[in-house]
Amino acid sequence: MKDYAKSITFLGQWGLFQKVIFFLLCASIIPNGFGAFTLVFLNDTPPHRCFVPEVNLTEDWRQAIIPIQVINGKQEQSSCSRYRLDVVQNLSAHGFIPGKDVNVTELQQEDCVDGWSYSKDIYQSTIVSEFDLVCSEQWKQPFTSTVFFIGVLLGSFFSGQLADRCGRKPVLFATMAVQTLFTFIQIFSVSWTMFTVLLFFNGLGQMSNFIGALVLGAETLIGNVRVLYSSLGTCLGFAIGYMMLPLFAYFLRDWKSLLVALTVPSLAYLPLWWFIPESPRWLLSQGRVEEAEAIVKRAARWNKVQAPRVIFEGYSVSTEETPKQSYNVLDLLRKTEFRVLTLILCLASFSMVLGYYSLSFNTSQLHADPYISCFISAAVEVPAYISSWLALLYLPRRVSVISSLMLEAVPLYLIQLVPESLPNLSLALEMFGKYAITTGSSLMFAYSAELYPTVIRNTGTGTCITVSRLGSCMAPALLQLGTYFQYLPYIILGTLATVSAFLAFFLPESFGKPLPETIEQMEQRKRMKCPCIPGNKAPRTLVPLDDPL
Repeated sequence: MKDYAKSITFLGQWGLFQKVIFFLLCASIIPNGFGAFTLVFLNDTPPHRCFVPEVNLTEDWRQAIIPIQVINGKQEQSSCSRYRLDVVQNLSAHGFIPGKDVNVTELQQEDCVDGWSYSKDIYQSTIVSEFDLVCSEQWKQPFTSTVFFIGVLLGSFFSGQLADRCGRKPVLFATMAVQTLFTFIQIFSVSWTMFTVLLFFNGLGQMSNFIGALVLGAETLIGNVRVLYSSLGTCLGFAIGYMMLPLFAYFLRDWKSLLVALTVPSLAYLPLWWFIPESPRWLLSQGRVEEAEAIVKRAARWNKVQAPRVIFEGYSVSTEETPKQSYNVLDLLRKTEFRVLTLILCLASFSMVLGYYSLSFNTSQLHADPYISCFISAAVEVPAYISSWLALLYLPRRVSVISSLMLEAVPLYLIQLVPESLPNLSLALEMFGKYAITTGSSLMFAYSAELYPTVIRNTGTGTCITVSRLGSCMAPALLQLGTYFQYLPYIILGTLATVSAFLAFFLPESFGKPLPETIEQMEQRKRMKCPCIPGNKAPRTLVPLDDPL
């Protein structure tokens, strides 16, 4: 029985069929770039102070009613208190002048019983100003992000198993619909609770859409085109959406208008159902040979090549390894090969995602303007994705992953040695760390998909990404540790990256090898011997993916 790549050699690698699949799937990922960081603007806290109602107060008292506090060495107006309005109103009525007749610092203070007044210099409104998520309610602001990432985590977990059972295409479009629908419904939220519940369901489709598109394209495309898609194509689609987000937010500074603008383009993806086929690899793994051949024959017509009468010779229910057998996450832990592979991939993915979101959230403070900060954080990902594509094309996978982890760890450790008089050097090291970890994260998506066999690929990659999502949930808490010791987050991230790099040495190599279709093919892969041991040198010739294409 020939493998999938050899069976469809006659199609070529870059015909009309492959171009359509490549660009449509990449386009379907752009909304993920919107959604992953929308909370940067929706959940931001504009400058605010206690609201002072229109009562009979002199201008001097109206200016003095808000206490002055010293925050980070600077004098600022209090955000959560004011001097008692009845006392101030009485003093104003009797002609007392603040600072001259009355020492205002001795007056009794009260909470913002009449609400808050929010600055509109940057935003017209956010969910913070809409639902007053400040002062005693400030805990709701980070909790909102946590709920979103919990939704992302659960969506990644369940969508992977559903895709292995029901197919790549139905789950891909279902998660796209969930993401679009709940983003739109959030506009009608009348309370923070309603908004947060809808945000959770929005998160269910967020990363699930990315995983579905990644696996579907990786299984349909072959050769260097698959490498290009799995690394550069999908990730650039995400980065384009990420870079477009601050542009939308800059011109639409009301949170509801921003959600509308991010929802409408997603409707254009509904017709893609008639252009994007199911994964032929998955169909073959389920014993649905005729459906797989129908898709490939249609691809042959698109590419204007002649298809053989029998494309997948030898594929049948009787010759496949229980083709309709279902697999779940427990199968990843039953056998030693799967267990070790999954645990190492989960740790490496967790370390990378924790580092990615921690540095992304931290670099949002690079500039006083949040729109510029967000764009800088997004723009640095473009060269990172290009680097990951080149690494996947020319370098062994393990070497690339280990290198990216170490290139993250070293600058994070070095930041502690930079004197405070050189802030630009610290900034450069942190941005280099962001570049390295973004490169590594892109590598891990493709590497994970290459290591698992078709029958359990979505479950395996979905499980790894689910565990990695814990890193996004923990990133805000990790950054809070910096309030106790400034460099503690960098030390933790650097240490995790170093440990993950060491364990990654024990992963099997997938460079130059076809995707495994069955459990047996995956188990036949052995860890590459270390070339530094005499007699264990690996051949220097680089073999292109899906040889002999």
